[in-house]
Amino acid sequence: MRLRFKTLLLLVSPLLLVVAAAYIQWGTVGLSPVPSSCTSDADVGVQPHGFPAWLRITHYVNFLFLVLLVRSGLQILADHPRLYWNVHCTPGSEWLRLTPIEVPTDRVWTAKEDSRHLSPWIGLPGYRHTVGMARHWHFLSVLFWVGNGLIYIALLFGTGQWQRLVPNSWQIVPDAWAVFTHYATFHMPSEPNGFYRYNALQQLSYFGVVFVLAPLAILTGPSMSPAFTNQFPWYPKLPGNRQIGRSLHFLIMCAFVAFILTHVTLVIITGFVRNMNHIVVGADDAKPIGLYLGLAGISMVILLNVLANWAAWKYPRAIQHVAKAIVSPIMRLLLDRPKPVVEFRRENISPFFWVNGKMPTSDEWKSLAANDFKGYRLKVYGLVEKPIELSLDELRALGQKTQITLHHCIQGWSGIAEWSGLPLAKLIDLVRPTLNANAIIFYSFSEGIEFDTGIVGGQYYDSLSIKNAMKPQTLLAYEMNERPLSHLHGAPLRLRVENQLGFKMVKWIQAIEFVGDVKSVYKGEGGYAEDNEYFGEQANI
Repeated sequence: MRLRFKTLLLLVSPLLLVVAAAYIQWGTVGLSPVPSSCTSDADVGVQPHGFPAWLRITHYVNFLFLVLLVRSGLQILADHPRLYWNVHCTPGSEWLRLTPIEVPTDRVWTAKEDSRHLSPWIGLPGYRHTVGMARHWHFLSVLFWVGNGLIYIALLFGTGQWQRLVPNSWQIVPDAWAVFTHYATFHMPSEPNGFYRYNALQQLSYFGVVFVLAPLAILTGPSMSPAFTNQFPWYPKLPGNRQIGRSLHFLIMCAFVAFILTHVTLVIITGFVRNMNHIVVGADDAKPIGLYLGLAGISMVILLNVLANWAAWKYPRAIQHVAKAIVSPIMRLLLDRPKPVVEFRRENISPFFWVNGKMPTSDEWKSLAANDFKGYRLKVYGLVEKPIELSLDELRALGQKTQITLHHCIQGWSGIAEWSGLPLAKLIDLVRPTLNANAIIFYSFSEGIEFDTGIVGGQYYDSLSIKNAMKPQTLLAYEMNERPLSHLHGAPLRLRVENQLGFKMVKWIQAIEFVGDVKSVYKGEGGYAEDNEYFGEQANI
């Protein structure tokens, strides 16, 4: 993924504008004087000062997990390196394109092809088509990052340290601007001793990171969850829509990166040894111990990131299972119980709907497609009292439901379409699963591509719990936008599960099997993408 000059200019333009404003002020009316309160160490006993052990520890833990979050987040973005302000994700409508490729119009271009290579020096785990592993690291990191943040906030207010961060007057805004104009024009202001007090720009920046950026990062995450947004339609409307939430999430990440780079630079140029002593050992002196321990801590963060990449490639199944053990129970508790209810109007249907998945190449599917699937028979078997085979006409005769819903792809794109098909609950009632049946396997005519080798092979499939299958918006769809499913979008039959990401919605369905446990099927992870690309159970976010 190459960052083009225009893209870089777009990202840094807000900073360039405020720097330009500082220079304009300097050249026209001169720099504002830095208030004495920004540099004076008087009355240091009035407010809390110093850096207690809990603050120093949470500071480094926060740094570690922020780095992991940024690196895994960039890897997720690389799988669909386009950002939009609209939910339709029509090629050409993106406001930011982190790929040199324009979607070709003379051939089929799938979302999978659109993903980009990302160096493992930047992304976690790096390279291409590793969104499953990147999501494991992202969700594991965010849980520990949020947990560390909650501990920090509790102790911040429990010890009075909040007084160092929270402004008590609007005067801090012009004071911070005065300090900024000096930095921006390289007229370095006199620095207060940060052990006792911050200057106005420091205080405002730290307050913004802790009480604005961090909460916004947390709040924009659920706006991309199919389970959450399909239960609470008001939530994605807070930012505007899913793609606005995704774009804001990215911009917040950029703000974190900009803050870290600026913060580290100023720590170095305003007294590196003394500043490191402050935040590492909690002492206000110029002894080198803080510098040595601080650099050792930074080296440890780098080493842990190297180990994360190594583990992602050497032991991907273990990472997948660790994420399953830690993240999945939390996501199930928060997101599995609500029933999806959100639907859209016909005028909201997307003019473009990305194609994904490998078209079937089997002679059986080609023969059926050539005859408009008139000879198609859906085989339903396994742990059921009444195994059956049904044609498309027989499926239609069992009942039809139509819904207009938003599709959420694991790669990041979305689109609204109208789907018509048989509610899966009616098929379940018809075949009567036995008491020991807990999951449903959907087999596709299509083959998958193995993550490790890149070899095409093995029948594509995925699974669904019977509990989730019974929800009203779970369909076996045979029509899209008032027409029979196209070959590209899953004909003759595809699954719709509106509280799940798109990879769970198997296309080109050949057969359905009821099983007691997904561990008995293929590699036992519950789906082809889970088996071979290490996708996780977190398909609801």
